[in-house]
Amino acid sequence: MTEIEIPQFFVCPISLQIMEDPVTTVTGITYDRESIEKWLLKAKDCTCPVTKQPLPRNSEFLTPNHTLRRLTQQWCSANAANGVEQIPTPKSPLSNAHVEKLVKDLEVPRRFRNALEKLHALATENERNRRCMASAGAAEAMVHVITKSFKQGKTTSCLEEALRILRLLWNPANMVDNSNMKRMVGENVDFLNSLTWVLQLRTKNSVKVINEAVPTLKLVIEAKDSTPLGNLKLEFFKVIVSVMKNRELSQQALKSALHVLIETCPLGRNRMKIVEAGAVVELVELALEKPEKNLTELVFILLANLCSCADGREQFLQHAAGIAVVSKRILRVSPTTDDRALHIFSLVSKFSASNEVVQEMLRVGAVSKLCMVLQADCASHLKEKARGILRLHSKAWNNSPCIQVYLLTRVQR
Repeated sequence: MTEIEIPQFFVCPISLQIMEDPVTTVTGITYDRESIEKWLLKAKDCTCPVTKQPLPRNSEFLTPNHTLRRLTQQWCSANAANGVEQIPTPKSPLSNAHVEKLVKDLEVPRRFRNALEKLHALATENERNRRCMASAGAAEAMVHVITKSFKQGKTTSCLEEALRILRLLWNPANMVDNSNMKRMVGENVDFLNSLTWVLQLRTKNSVKVINEAVPTLKLVIEAKDSTPLGNLKLEFFKVIVSVMKNRELSQQALKSALHVLIETCPLGRNRMKIVEAGAVVELVELALEKPEKNLTELVFILLANLCSCADGREQFLQHAAGIAVVSKRILRVSPTTDDRALHIFSLVSKFSASNEVVQEMLRVGAVSKLCMVLQADCASHLKEKARGILRLHSKAWNNSPCIQVYLLTRVQR
């Protein structure tokens, strides 16, 4: 490609690339639409990048610069032989009025399917459309569609699309959108019940629907106040645990289910309810499958939380592979996993250390792994945890060839 100088007024001040869809702000500066919209979305102080003057966050105040776009297209065409790519004429931006019409069509049975499909197509197209749809009330409409299906007991194929649209519109990174969604679902008990109902569906596309529903449930749980979350029923946790057992679900759905349990675990009597729902056994089974790093960390974070109560430790110790799998993951996954694994062993050693448990820790290699932690290149607090566990039962483990006296008595330098 021949070296060619691009006229400065064709270049976006933000991206420093040729503007494909130039728009002018109220400050008189022209930017590429995609770049300035991202700026307006993410900037804490909404000001013009060039003049530093205040800008309205709403992209409706951006005026298309058709003259500059035509000049840019002509220049690109004239320099096509030099390898300059052509710039297509951009589509007209989605308007609130168009979205509002589609939302109204959802209330008309014969137009419902077509309107939902159009909303789905618009939501998947680009971030600009999603912001416009959110401001025009499309997210509220999807909550209504899902809640209505629950109340009527209708397991239509529209649920998957409605859930996907809602997830696309709910952007936790966007403070404005996120606060609006929190207000909308924070006190909406029906919507939480609707999502719980969706997770129990057994239809042809139930896996796809649940894959959309669980991440949405995670967002709802994060949006709610702690008081109602402390009063969740046992049945709710049984549903989440049953979701964890479904190996056909996506990794994202499984992680979201774990996040839901981690978020709700410390509140009220939820820890006991999660244990009663059978989560401990399922977490050990998940750990045995050697999941990827992030999923393993979530498993161990939740398992450590549940082992802080007597019933949780009892279930953990009743599983034949409990101690072994925790031992196996130490020093093999991440510092977070190491920390939570050692916390589990510390709880077991302090509060549930029968002679049988102490001997099993020795037999399956947990004691050897604790000694390895002392010698490994890891954080000092992890070494201190391992040393504390070893000292608790030094008499029972002292004759083991894997333990040396200096490991139990040496002062950390």
